[in-house]
Amino acid sequence: MIREVAAGSALALLAVLAWQGVNVMPLLFMGGLFLFLYHFAGTRGTSKNFSPVQPGKNSVLICFEQIGGQQTAKKELLEALDFVRFPERVARMGIRPLRGILLAGPPGTGKTLLAKAAAAYTESVFLAASGSEFIEIYAGVGAQRVRQLFDRARSLALREKKQSAVIFIDEIEILGGKRGSHASHHEYDQTLNQLLVEMDGLPSDARVRTLVIGATNRSDLLDAALLRPGRFDRIVQVALPDLADRMEILTLHLSNKPVAEDVTLDSLARETFGFSGAHLESLTNEAAILAMREGSDKVRQHHFTEAIDKVIMGEKLERKPAREDLWRVAVHEVGHALVSEMIRPGSVAAVTITSRGGVLGYVRQTAEKDSYLHTLDYLEAQIAILMGGAVAEELLLGTRSTGAAGDFAQAVETARKIVASGMSSLSVVSLENLPGSILHRVIRQIIADQEKRVRSMLAEREALLREVAACLLEKEKVSGDALRRFESKKQ
Repeated sequence: MIREVAAGSALALLAVLAWQGVNVMPLLFMGGLFLFLYHFAGTRGTSKNFSPVQPGKNSVLICFEQIGGQQTAKKELLEALDFVRFPERVARMGIRPLRGILLAGPPGTGKTLLAKAAAAYTESVFLAASGSEFIEIYAGVGAQRVRQLFDRARSLALREKKQSAVIFIDEIEILGGKRGSHASHHEYDQTLNQLLVEMDGLPSDARVRTLVIGATNRSDLLDAALLRPGRFDRIVQVALPDLADRMEILTLHLSNKPVAEDVTLDSLARETFGFSGAHLESLTNEAAILAMREGSDKVRQHHFTEAIDKVIMGEKLERKPAREDLWRVAVHEVGHALVSEMIRPGSVAAVTITSRGGVLGYVRQTAEKDSYLHTLDYLEAQIAILMGGAVAEELLLGTRSTGAAGDFAQAVETARKIVASGMSSLSVVSLENLPGSILHRVIRQIIADQEKRVRSMLAEREALLREVAACLLEKEKVSGDALRRFESKKQ
C-alpha cells in the first residue's frame, strides 16, 4: 500500500512540474536508474528457495543397502542416526544428540548418497544445498540464507508432520572455510558465524530434531570452530572402495544390465584399483553404451576393457601420428610393459598406442592387491618401470624423445618420497631443511641406479622388445596375456 501511494505521489509531482514547464527528463532518468538498481539488489539479496528432497515422495528412495561398500562409514553414520530415530532411548541414557556429521572423502565416493539414505533411514525431510549458494557480494545475504535454510527445514518438517529434518550442505569448505583467509571482505566470515550460531541453537527437546550433514573433500580448509564437539560431532571418512567394495559396487550397477558369461567381476575389480564409486558407475554405463553401439545384446568382457581405458584416459582421438612417431611410441610403451612384467610378473593388463586424452599411448597395470603402504623395493620398482620407456627408445632408436618427460617427473616425485620417508642413503631427514643441492644429488643417484638396472634388463631382451613393438604397431593394442605369451616363447 505504501509503495502504491509513493508511486502515485511521485507521478503527480512530475505532472505538476511538467505542467509548470520544468524539464523532468533528468528526474525520470534518475528515477528509472534508482528503480533498476533497487530491483537488481533486491533480486540478488533475497534468499535462495532451498528445495526439499523428500525420500519416497517425488524422488527415488535411497536406502543404505543400495549403497555398495563403505561399511565403516555406514556403521558410524547409522549409530549417529539412531540418536535422531530413537530419542527416548537417547534421553534415558542421558546422551546428548549429535548436531552435525561431516562426511569427508575424495569426490565420487558416495557422500551425497549417504546423506539421502540418512534422511530415509530417519524418516526425515531432506534439504540439500551447496556451500557456494550462501556466498554473495552483498553483506548479510549469506547469513540470511543460512537462517532461512534452518527455518525452512523446521517449517517443512512440521508441515509434513515429521519429527526430524536433515540438512545436507555439500562443498561445505566454501561456506565453512577458516576465518580470516578471505582478505577482500568479511561476508564469508559472517556467513560461517551464522552457521555456528544456528548449530549451537539446535535444542535436543525441540519439536523438530535437526541434523546437519556436511560433505567435503578438503576438510583441512574448514574452520576449527566448526569441527569442535557440539557442532560437527563426528567426522566420518568416506574413502575410496577397496577390492571387496568394488566388487559389491559393480554388482549393484550391473544388476539391471544384460551381462555376458565371459565377464568376471573379480578381474574387473582388480583392474579398477583407485576407482571411486562414481568411476565404477561410469565404467558400467560406458560398457553398456559400447555394447549397444556394436549391436550386441549383452555387455561382454571386451566392452568393459575398452570402457576402463575410456574412463581413465578419455575418448579415442581422431588424430593419427606419423608412422615413425607411432613406432617410437610403440617402443616406448613396450619398454614400460616389459620392465613391469620382469619386476612384477602378471602386472600388465594391456599396452596400447591408441591416442586418448593427452597421451599417445600407455600401459594399464593390474594391482596384485590393494596396497596403502609402500616399501623401498616397491618404490624403486616404480621408478624402474617409469624409466623403461626412455631406455627402450635409446636401445632401439639411439635417442630419447620428449614423450618421456612425464615419466621423469613421476620418477622424481617417487624418489623424493623415498628421501622423505627416510629410506635413502641420507636416512631420516627433513625435506624443508635439506639443502636443494643435496636433495637433487640423492634423487639423481636413485634414478640413475634404476636406469642402469633397466638398461641391463632390456639389453638382454632387445629382440623381444623389437618383436612386441612391431606387433603393437600393427594391432595398436596388445593384451597382458599376449605379452606374456611373447615372453614365454623367447625363454
